[in-house]
Amino acid sequence: MTPAPAAPSRHQVLIVGGGSAGITVAARLRRAGVRDIALLEPSETHWYQPLWTLVGGGQAPLRASLRTEADVMPPGVRWLRERATAVDPAARTVTTASGRVFTYGQLVLAPGLELDWDGVPGLAPALGHDGVTSNYRPDLAPLTWEFIRRMRRGTAVFTMPSGPVKCGGAPQKIAYLAADHWRKRGVLKSIRTILVLPEPAMFKVPVFDRALRETARRYGIEVRLNSEMTAVDGPARKAVLTDHTTGTAETVRYDLLHAVPPQRAPRWLADGPLADPQSPYGYVAADRETLQHPDFPDVFVLGDVANLPTSKTGAAIRKQAPVVVSNLLAGLRGRPASARYDGYTSCPLVTARHKMLLAEFDYDLRPTPSLPFIDTTRERTDMWFLKRYGLPQLYFRAMLKGLA
Repeated sequence: MTPAPAAPSRHQVLIVGGGSAGITVAARLRRAGVRDIALLEPSETHWYQPLWTLVGGGQAPLRASLRTEADVMPPGVRWLRERATAVDPAARTVTTASGRVFTYGQLVLAPGLELDWDGVPGLAPALGHDGVTSNYRPDLAPLTWEFIRRMRRGTAVFTMPSGPVKCGGAPQKIAYLAADHWRKRGVLKSIRTILVLPEPAMFKVPVFDRALRETARRYGIEVRLNSEMTAVDGPARKAVLTDHTTGTAETVRYDLLHAVPPQRAPRWLADGPLADPQSPYGYVAADRETLQHPDFPDVFVLGDVANLPTSKTGAAIRKQAPVVVSNLLAGLRGRPASARYDGYTSCPLVTARHKMLLAEFDYDLRPTPSLPFIDTTRERTDMWFLKRYGLPQLYFRAMLKGLA
């Protein structure tokens, strides 16, 4: 069998990352008529990660969030099944794990972030047994539901780390789904539920902060603000919860622990010339409006890896992608970048088995509802159906095809 010819080493547009951001940008560029697009992505699996919370809450099968990478790759885009390991923006090159070097005219960085399971001592070896799970890994999300379903009494701890994380509401949502299940089973009063959050409020937007405080009160959840889990002893089923306001640490024995790991940029970017020196987590510098790198205008950044003052969500990517594409096309035509991103993001806050708030806001934390005639600041059943069925369809059928 004759081997396939090697991909050319230079491309007009090179995209790093085949997740939500990379595929959406690639599809939009193809629709705009750009012909020479290459996309670096080593994985053959594509996940719709926002559904994992519902998987962990027993409301969706894991398979509903899965597609192959080949299924979502836009026609006409050259898929390079390689992992990026270095970028030299001065030379306009990206190096891969196999040692290949690709040059580009315009670069789009969308590799996502990395989950630092070792960032909390004892967490990595505890995962997957002795009551420890996390919806941030697809193989563990179904286990979360098993742990919740089997629990009748004891202590359940749900944690969120300090620093930016993808889908910042997810650490809370699974606590509410669990508590609602236990309430329906009549065992909620026998379970001590602790929610550990690193911020001084449950949510940055005041109207949603008030709603979530009421949700936690309704379930009897102990909310620890300005706190995080700093150590885990899996065999002993103990977690150390540190209050950063007072500096005190408390060891809590748990029966169920849903842990969210610290998160950061891929090391090859964090240690490279494109990282934002203002980001302790290595995220890439980007103009908050044009999404161009401030020092290299031929480099565009979007999605979880971008150091932007907004939440890292798929909804943010849906608004960032058209801005990146518009400004990239302007650059190809020798024109200045004119499209602007206002920081829009959205967080579907599931508060019960069939109830949800929909938080939409911009850089200034102003609510920016897509449907202003619907009050999404209160729990609604129709919003839950939107998350479970509507948004996945929007994602696979429209967003990844460059249509939304």
